[in-house]
Amino acid sequence: QVRLVESGGGSVQAGGSLRLSCVVSGYWYRSACMGWFRQVEGKTRVGVASIADDGTTKYADSVKGRFTISQVSANDTLYLQMNNLKPEDTAMYYCVADFSVGASYCIGESFLHSDPMWRGQGTQVTVSP
Repeated sequence: QVRLVESGGGSVQAGGSLRLSCVVSGYWYRSACMGWFRQVEGKTRVGVASIADDGTTKYADSVKGRFTISQVSANDTLYLQMNNLKPEDTAMYYCVADFSVGASYCIGESFLHSDPMWRGQGTQVTVSP
């Protein structure tokens, strides 16, 4: 069993910043593909960033240059630094993990549109104009 617990969401004005954190616990592999997905109510959940075990990353075009995903193995924590936030970034953000995919798939476009093996409960991000 793997447990993913997100924190750091909140309400900010456009142009502001937030940093999301995700603590991973339970029986998992550090070779897992990790990522952040988001979902707007009534719409499909989609990925915004992923990171493979070798540190390579992938970003959705909508957040490229504004969001940064990182991982600290020492404390099993995944981060998403979000800068220059826009109202369209408003969504529930989920930390995800998948042990069944390799690095090349992890940083490919397909992963951002997949349904990863594990997902946290989410943290809400609201950006006002």
